[in-house]
Amino acid sequence: MISDPFPPGERSFVSLPIPNFEWTKRQMLTWASRVGICCFLDNHGYRAEAGIPATFECLLALGAVDTLECPAGDAFSTLKAWSTARREWLFGHFNYDLARETEPRPAIVPATGTIPPTGFPADSIGFPDLFFFIPEILIELHPGSIRIGSFHNDQGAIWRQICDTTVPEHPPTPIPPFIPRFTREEYLDTVRRLQRHILRGDCYEINFCQEFFSYPACPDPLTTWWSLSQASPNPFAAFYRLGERYLLCASPERYLKKRGDTLISQPIKGTSPRYPGDTTSDEASGDQLFHSRKDRSENVMVVDLVRNDLSKICLPGSVSVNELYGIYPFPQVFQMISTITGQPAPDEHWTDMIRATFPMGSMTGAPKHKVVELIGLYERSRRGIFSGAVGYVAPNGDFDFNVVIRSLLLNRDHQYLSYLVGSGITFYSDPQAEYEECLIKAEGIRRALQMF
Repeated sequence: MISDPFPPGERSFVSLPIPNFEWTKRQMLTWASRVGICCFLDNHGYRAEAGIPATFECLLALGAVDTLECPAGDAFSTLKAWSTARREWLFGHFNYDLARETEPRPAIVPATGTIPPTGFPADSIGFPDLFFFIPEILIELHPGSIRIGSFHNDQGAIWRQICDTTVPEHPPTPIPPFIPRFTREEYLDTVRRLQRHILRGDCYEINFCQEFFSYPACPDPLTTWWSLSQASPNPFAAFYRLGERYLLCASPERYLKKRGDTLISQPIKGTSPRYPGDTTSDEASGDQLFHSRKDRSENVMVVDLVRNDLSKICLPGSVSVNELYGIYPFPQVFQMISTITGQPAPDEHWTDMIRATFPMGSMTGAPKHKVVELIGLYERSRRGIFSGAVGYVAPNGDFDFNVVIRSLLLNRDHQYLSYLVGSGITFYSDPQAEYEECLIKAEGIRRALQMF
């Protein structure tokens, strides 16, 4: 669905000093979260020297003067035409299900016998496959200053509304226990099946995900977001609202960023736990991850996949690996992150760059087309916006999109709350260890809900 044409006019900006960054952030998001279309991106203070360069500390897009919503099928082409005619700030998301627009391949036969029907559920959250909007209000928040832009609203009035906003203390809402789509034994058996696919040459590595859901559940989205951010602050966090559908995201992973004539991809493959208060165990965990044969194998496979993807839209010889097997500390875990860059060809549109690399290799596997089919064969939940991407495109064509992981998904109309976690399955994987890795990755979400 394409909305009415973008209205004429220019967005004007006003910059103001702020006395308290964290409190202003809370007031600003409390004020903004009441609007039906809202996208808040938070870097949580991670800096370029940590290997994760960010252009903005916090970026808020609010309301819409123009929108694009369309299902998988011809979504990328539609987005290209729509965005080419609109040289403005764009915010929005790509659902994982846009993988349907990739090149089809012959169906894969299950590794052993037949797989019992899973009753593959519909996407109970219901984010569109693709949605982008031009915000009415755009706010940049940095320590010490705020920059407010709007087409039709007075910036001074916006600032006064933010300052007058009361940050409420919502009482806890009981949440029914989360139910897994797989029992532990079913999960272990499925991992073994996937390894048989690897042995017979269907793929080399596959990211396999499982869902935990709670119903009926309707916690306050903003309170839950603050709890998640406090328990697991990460550089690609997002509070994203479309009507009564919410994404509460604490992602540590960048999917793809364009800055000038450079594309940057930073896939994560490899996870180990942190041990706060125990320096010896903490350092040993990071060191063990760096030397892990299984994690290195998994990481280098996705690096090769990303290099191949970028080569489709970058100048010959420009794709390079800037860092391999980088170990970075986050609040709950160590992550193994590699950085790949390239120079896009001058005639490549930004949507072509996304289409050539989507869905991201860290959430699929190699070869990508085969593992997308295996994901559809063995997973028991539609991923929807999970393992998709949320982010922005600037008027000059620069963009930055995250990987939607470590996230709570909420549909308040359906009273459905869920999260998905996954791990990369290789020949070297131990099924029990993969199951435990999923639980480690969910720790930030569990702690947030406990705090809430």
